[in-house]
Amino acid sequence: MGDEEPVIKRILFATDFSSCAHHAEAYAAFLANAYEATVTILHVLEIYEGTYVTTVQDPNETQEQLDEIVRRLAQPAGRVKHQQRAGIPDTIICETAQEVRADLIVLGTHGRTGLRHVLLGSTAERVLTMASCPVLTIRKLEQLEGHVATKPIHFKQIAVPIDFSDCSLEAVEYGVQIAKNFDASLTLLHSLEPLSYGIDLTFGHAAEQNRQQIVTRLKLVADEVQSQGVSVRTVIRGGMPADSILDFIDSSDCDLVVMGTHGRRGLSHLVKGSVAEAVLRRASCPVLAARHFTQPRSGRLSVAAS
Repeated sequence: MGDEEPVIKRILFATDFSSCAHHAEAYAAFLANAYEATVTILHVLEIYEGTYVTTVQDPNETQEQLDEIVRRLAQPAGRVKHQQRAGIPDTIICETAQEVRADLIVLGTHGRTGLRHVLLGSTAERVLTMASCPVLTIRKLEQLEGHVATKPIHFKQIAVPIDFSDCSLEAVEYGVQIAKNFDASLTLLHSLEPLSYGIDLTFGHAAEQNRQQIVTRLKLVADEVQSQGVSVRTVIRGGMPADSILDFIDSSDCDLVVMGTHGRRGLSHLVKGSVAEAVLRRASCPVLAARHFTQPRSGRLSVAAS
């Protein structure tokens, strides 16, 4: 890392002791070791909204499970703390992240889709929209058809979807910092959404003109990334953003996706949704939402969003 200040100094690892959380724990240990970061392990005794009744978990039993995680992480991570609190999981996770001044939240996700997602929601997705720092979500590999559960953890191929918004450029900045630390290569991925066309059938010309503008802007960002010593390539794929990102992940040897997110909530979120949330539900590799990433101006890209 040289003389640069590490981008991750304090990690909050949230666990519910599920198999998904156990898999995410390995990533928390991996990053803590790589960055020599302090880890705070958090378990939330869930209180159902509108009641004062917690789940049937025995606090003494869960404390023993916390102690076991501390023992597992203490060797590779070195500096490990733990907390057990009661409340609504996503709220407590975000509050604790602020209290411990976390640079990164790490948590597993069950990757629910369809009706199960509508009914049960996702703690990971709610944390993603509320958190004051970047969030790394990991799905359990054995849940993913066609993927090997024993795949070693490394970050050598990093994909960063980019639509040239401020939040996507922040994701590029974060991706550059991660790539520097792990000597990884970066892929800037742009999804060229289908264009509608009028009765004059001018679609072909408009699409080609738009593509050339995208190519030019991607090259500007790529040149800036390369100037910071990071190997980079650009990829343009057609289709709706979430689908094209997931297709790229599945067809490449991608170890990590770093995404910006607008953090929409309420009606705006219901209407427009979130590409980041759609990707984290189905991605076959970890997804890092880089919202609220801050970096000294000297370490930032100078490419403007427009």
